[in-house]
Order: sequence, then C-alpha cells, then structure tokens
Amino acid sequence: MTILSRTLSRTFLVTAVLLTAPLTTTGTASAGTGCTSSVPYLSGEGGYDTYRIPATVTTRRGTVLAFAEGRHDGAGDTGNIDVVLRRSTDGGCTWGPLTVVAAGEGDTRGNPAPVVDPRTGAVVLVTSYNSGAVTEAEIMRGEVTPEESRRVFVQRSLDDGRHFTTPRDITRQVKPANWRWYATGPGHAIALRKGPYAGRLVVASNHSVAPPAGSADTGQEPKYYGGHAIYSDDAGLSWRVGFVDDSYDGDSNANESTAAELPDGRVYFNSRDQLGASAGNRLDAHSGDGAETLDLPYTVQPDLNDVPVVEASVLQLPGQDAPLLFSGPSVPTARQSMAVWRSADGGSTFTKALTLSQQRAAYSDLVSLDRRTVGILYETGVTGTYETIEFRRLPVADLS
Repeated sequence: MTILSRTLSRTFLVTAVLLTAPLTTTGTASAGTGCTSSVPYLSGEGGYDTYRIPATVTTRRGTVLAFAEGRHDGAGDTGNIDVVLRRSTDGGCTWGPLTVVAAGEGDTRGNPAPVVDPRTGAVVLVTSYNSGAVTEAEIMRGEVTPEESRRVFVQRSLDDGRHFTTPRDITRQVKPANWRWYATGPGHAIALRKGPYAGRLVVASNHSVAPPAGSADTGQEPKYYGGHAIYSDDAGLSWRVGFVDDSYDGDSNANESTAAELPDGRVYFNSRDQLGASAGNRLDAHSGDGAETLDLPYTVQPDLNDVPVVEASVLQLPGQDAPLLFSGPSVPTARQSMAVWRSADGGSTFTKALTLSQQRAAYSDLVSLDRRTVGILYETGVTGTYETIEFRRLPVADLS
C-alpha cells in the first residue's frame, strides 16, 4: 500500500469514528468548547502498530492526561511495549505531541494506573512490567525468573505531566513471593479524600497464584486469579498490599479491577470476572477501611450482565447525591457498543444511562473534567476493535 493510500485510509477511519452519531446523547459539548470527541491515538501512527489500554486523569491545573500502551510489534499483550502519553489543555478537544513515559526497550511496560496526589498535585503513575521475551502463559505457569516475571513500578511528575521520573521498582513492597501474574488497574487509580484515610492513594490490582500442591500446574486456569489493592499513605513513596481476594474457588475470578470513593467514604471496587462459574461477567465489593479489607467478598453485579469479559471503569461524580458511573461495552458476547451506566446507591444497583455508539469497543476509562462534563477514553473502531483510542466528552446532565 502506498503512503498516500495509507494516509487516505486513516483519514477515512478517523472521520468515520468522529461522525458516528451517539445513540442516546445529544451530541453537544459543555459550554465553552467546540468539540464532543477527538482521537488522541490512531493505530499505525507515531511509530506504533497498535495503541491499547487507555487511562486518564485531570491534573490540578485542569490538564487532561491520556495514557496508553504503545505496542511496537502488533496488537498482542507481549513484546516491545511502551507507556505513552498525550496532554490536552482544552478539555480533550486537541492533544499535544506523544511522549514516552516508560520505554519498554524490547520489554513490556503497561497497565498504566495514574492518580493525582491531593496533597502535592503530583501525578503518580503505577505500571506493570515483564520481559518482552516471555508470555503471560509462561509467567502463570511459573516458568520464568523473578527478573523476567511481572514487576511493579512507580513514577512521578511534578510539572503537570510534562516529564516523569525514571520508573522505580516497588515489586518487593507489593508482590508476595507466591504470586505469579500481576497487573495494576488498568485505568485511573484513586486518591481518598474523606475520613481517616484522606490522602491515601489506592490502586485496584489483580494477581494469580500457583495451584495447590498436587494439582495440575497448567498455570492458566482462571480460578487462580484474584483481585487485590495496593495503597500509599505518603504520596507514592512507599506502598503496601491492602485487601487480597484469595478464594481461588473458580466461582468468581476477580481480574482487571477499578475503584471509586463513594460520598460516604467507602471504597467501591468493580472487577472483571475472568471466566468464573458464577452467572455474570462483573463482580463488585466495598471497603470501609480505605481498601485494607473488603466488607464482604466479591459477588456478581447482576445489573451489569450486558457487559462482556473486559476491563471497565468506575467514577464517582462530585456531590453527596451524585451518581456513581460505570463504563464498558454493552453486548454480553462481544466487545461492542460502549455505554455508561449510573448508580444512585453506591453500586448496589445500576441503570444504563446512554450508549455512545454501536461500533466495536473494548477497554475504557472515565474522568471528571468539570462539574458539568465527564470524559471517557476508550478503544474503538469501525472494522476492528483497536483501531483508535477515542476521547468523548459527555454532559453530566445526560448521565444523572
């Protein structure tokens, strides 16, 4: 294919994405802006084959940071993968140049989980790592060295996301020796603002363990997945493991996870159910002690049964009576039709608020832009699920 043909094809793709009419939104951005959507990441551009795994936060200065994995060699989860970033100073309408926050240099860096520290305004970014020469299956079977296996890193930015420190390894603080797979988020982490845990940074995460002695060690059975949280009380300098979902019974297999602080100070956790025997693809739970323990174990959230097995996002809107939002695809058997649900009772029940489009769609992350506008950064495409990462602005009035 010629350079001109590739350019025209990508131009058509972006135009098709931006012109697809929302099904139940008005299509009007909040006052003072001239956009409803933009495309910060277009696969095939910027030296990367594919962009995946979106994560987004708004800084203290109002800058929107859109993180992703830049995958050099293809759409797969292993190989040479960087954590990349684009910044927007106009609420997600236009984006600055792409920067590399954590370079894979042949290895795999990803699962970005950013959060803004409320005390300092610093952007704290937690990510996962493994050797680019190994696969998830090999890691889960225990066939790799600790150096090659999943590790956890933290970085900080003190200048509104323009520059980040070199990744610092915190694996020994947050990964017990018997854990194999490990993943932070993906999607934004949270900073607690209420009660005795105010200022705590919480990252919803997941892991796998080895099968019990005497069991077949295929290392790939989903029932050995579990959710957990890590947290920091000193702006990301040191970290501890909070609750650990260690049932490993195959009924509910907590996997990629997301969190929100509710108006009453409890932390709400929502997780992908990785092929559990229970009748549902989403699990949730609450913590009343800042993510150190769960009030009750993860259980199926039946109001989200339309969501397939996929990563998703939650966001608590500001205000005592404001809703909790959830985003994810809305076709139970396919990654398609990105939608947003709302809960008026802290995640006990959910109601679908709107569907963004009927296009293919997968991972997403929600972010508060201002009191009238929410943003969603999500994977989508016209003919393929991972053609673009789109940013859509949604009026809060359409979600409440």
